[in-house]
Amino acid sequence: MTTKDQHDHDHHHGHSHLPPDPELRAKALETVLVKKGLIDPEAVAKIIDMYAHKIGPQNGARVVAKAWTDENFKRELLQDGTAAIASLGYSGRQGEHMVILENTPDIHNLVVCTLCSCYPWPVLGVPPTWYKSDAYRSRAIREPRAVLQEFGLILPEGKQVKVWDSTAEIRYLVLPQQPHGTQDWSEDQLAQIVTRNSMIGTAIVEVPDEPHP
Repeated sequence: MTTKDQHDHDHHHGHSHLPPDPELRAKALETVLVKKGLIDPEAVAKIIDMYAHKIGPQNGARVVAKAWTDENFKRELLQDGTAAIASLGYSGRQGEHMVILENTPDIHNLVVCTLCSCYPWPVLGVPPTWYKSDAYRSRAIREPRAVLQEFGLILPEGKQVKVWDSTAEIRYLVLPQQPHGTQDWSEDQLAQIVTRNSMIGTAIVEVPDEPHP
């Protein structure tokens, strides 16, 4: 290996483990605020843990499961997502104005925020790194099918893909299609198979390979 090759290898290796640019900027900002005594790092850690593990996507999964098992709730959810979600006890900042997007046999919905990373924290928790990345934010609008394929989701050619751009005023939540063969499942059982990505639109809900209890 030449000196140049070694340098290129080391350069690539040295940066391969760095977090994406938005994450670096957030970390830098947090460091500055901590040094100035404006925030408590322990408080920040507790908030992140709360949204990641207690207010995470399991809340959204409960919303979806109830919509699948309760037609009245589903109707209310589609008419006024904010009120219906709040009726289950899920509300708060970043979830004040919720719009529900129902996937159908003909339509698949995909959510993005092209300007920053607006995201419905009360029902989905902390946004994934890829959702905040420049690549996802720009490409989801231009080439949604290609983006979905990179997530492993290949849709039929005849199915329309609608892309919804979140804003500071509106947050979106995708209501996935209920998988075939789960119509007799309980709400608790259904909530276990609803994933965060299915509520953003980068995945569909699938039945696990193993028999469900």
